[in-house]
This record gives sequence, structure tokens and C-alpha cells, in this order.
Amino acid sequence: MARVKIYFEPDKELLTVFWQEPRAEQICTEVDDGIIVIKDERTGEPIGLELLSYHPGDARLDAVSVEVGSITGQPARS
Repeated sequence: MARVKIYFEPDKELLTVFWQEPRAEQICTEVDDGIIVIKDERTGEPIGLELLSYHPGDARLDAVSVEVGSITGQPARS
């Protein structure tokens, strides 16, 4: 089962989401205004993201969809 780790630091207005374990060697790239993608430096695989200036109810999360794989390999949408 996949684990998602979510960290919210209200004093810094920072929301960080990891869908893989954080790496000692990771790189961050800003892809949009205040949206940072965190990647494994070696493979370039995305492992998380950060939202700067985040507040609960942030509209930037409205465009996020979640796909969860099943044992059969067919995605199940939620």
C-alpha cells in the first residue's frame, strides 16, 4: 500500500506532500507560481510537491486528481 505524507507548516504557509520517501539527494523545480515539484536527483522521478503561500481551501488543489493502482494494474479513480 502506498503511503502519502503531508506536512503543513502554517507559520511558513507551506504544504509539502510526499508520495515516496524523501531522498538525501533530491532537487526542486518551480513549475508554476508557488508550486514546486520535488524529484529524485538521480532518476528525475517526481517524489513530492510543495505549495508556497498555502492556506486551507487553496484553489490550486482543485485541479489535483488522485489515481490509486489496484492489484490488477487497472487504475481506480477517487
